[in-house]
Amino acid sequence: MDITEFDIFLVATPGLEAPLAAEAAALGWTPVTQPGGVTIRGGWPDVWRANLMLRGATRVLARIGGFRAMHLAQLDKRARKFPWGDLLRPDLAVKVESVCRASKIYHAGAATQRIERAITEELGAPLADDAPITVKARIEDDLVTFSLDTTGESLHKRGHKEAVAKAPMRETMAAMFLAQMGYDGSQPVLDPMCGSGTFVLEAAEMALGLAPGRSRAFAFQQLANYDSSAFARMKDAVTPRAAPAQFIGSDRDPGAIRMSLANAARAGVTDITRFEACQIFDLQRPEGAPGIVIVNPPYGARIGGKGPLFGLHAQMGEVFRTRFQGWRVGIVTSEAGLAKATGLPWQAPGPIVAHGGLKVRLWQTGPL
Repeated sequence: MDITEFDIFLVATPGLEAPLAAEAAALGWTPVTQPGGVTIRGGWPDVWRANLMLRGATRVLARIGGFRAMHLAQLDKRARKFPWGDLLRPDLAVKVESVCRASKIYHAGAATQRIERAITEELGAPLADDAPITVKARIEDDLVTFSLDTTGESLHKRGHKEAVAKAPMRETMAAMFLAQMGYDGSQPVLDPMCGSGTFVLEAAEMALGLAPGRSRAFAFQQLANYDSSAFARMKDAVTPRAAPAQFIGSDRDPGAIRMSLANAARAGVTDITRFEACQIFDLQRPEGAPGIVIVNPPYGARIGGKGPLFGLHAQMGEVFRTRFQGWRVGIVTSEAGLAKATGLPWQAPGPIVAHGGLKVRLWQTGPL
């Protein structure tokens, strides 16, 4: 198996492919954007680095090869000849998932069984539903393509956030919304409804240049070709920098502030973050240069009735207009009506993004 260079698919939250492509390009890859993600080319060190460094990807799939197959017997024969042992370990359980599109092999369950049998009988690896390694088979136009999920648990799980508020924003989404607002690590960031602190923590980590995957494990560490010392060197080469700005979260719920403080301590960003219990109408502009206000307020479908929310949004808009001159404001919401209730001078809203069964968008202003 020639595995010096191959396609690596970076899975995006639907609607956030463009900022993920920009992030991949900034890290030196040449991304090709597709629905649902971004493809880059590289070798195994690129797979490791993508998992370690990308803030916007939810998982990293390595395309490890494939072949044509017109019927199940052919799939069985060719799957047995595939060099699984180059990557999979015989002592480690695997799981196979298949999808079939526009192919003579149309039964995904039957295809999965043939591939599972080939791996277990030729390599000796056991099968398990909770296996650390997942082989993904895609059969399209009679072409079978195998990918390995090199990530394991979704990349939004950075390994720092034990405490989570109601209706949390995923870290991957928070990072990409910040990127869409032009955040580059130099501006102060304020979230006045911070919940468990996701926007504030992501902004602080980005400012410090920390690797988002520094505290967690990945599926690729269970592969036969994994080089632990090379990966340790890659992690050690990520050098944090000084952060020029302050990152502030407030919330009316003291429990949310306790969660945010604990999460900031685990992430190692306590020195540059500040959290305080505060009602939205008591919010004051921080001292220093203007920055970015970003907020994921309640939007009805998420936490209950919409009626009182119009008043809350109007009040929020008034606070930002009167106290935050020069700042830019972004809100994430599924309700255009609530965004408009703020009375803020919105630019055209961003693309629709899938968030927990809802369709949300980022609304942002220029400097107020």
